[in-house]
Amino acid sequence: MPLYAVIRLRGIPDTPYDIEYTLKLLRLHKKFHCVLVYSDNPGIEGMLFKVKDWITWGEIDKETLIKLLRGRGRIPGNKPLTDEYVKEKLKLPGGIEELADKLLKGELKPNKLANLVKPVFRLHPPRGGFKGTIKKPFGAGGETGYRGEKINELLKKMI
Repeated sequence: MPLYAVIRLRGIPDTPYDIEYTLKLLRLHKKFHCVLVYSDNPGIEGMLFKVKDWITWGEIDKETLIKLLRGRGRIPGNKPLTDEYVKEKLKLPGGIEELADKLLKGELKPNKLANLVKPVFRLHPPRGGFKGTIKKPFGAGGETGYRGEKINELLKKMI
């Protein structure tokens, strides 16, 4: 049961209603927003394949997840996510590293954290730009769709 990082790459204009609705269900309201989801639910897999021309996704590793939580994690009140907050509110003595471990192992679900940690990570456009176009799939030299472990390279450019 891998943990996927899902990033919306394309904006709002000319998006069909059903695609926009599916993106809304995934909490991807704006361009360059990122969410974490588990692939254990076939409904999530179906939603990802439905909007594959607007998003990119892949398996996130521990190092990148820690970087994402430290750099882009937010708590209510739009304050940054800190080790002290994780230790106090989530009762995890290891801080953000332990939170990342539990998320990767599946012991903590991202939707269970929604009232303590904001589920959406707002990212920068990638430093250095995209390698290909955002109108083609990843396998054909573009940027959208499933990219596996290569999502970590993209995330590091966007944090």
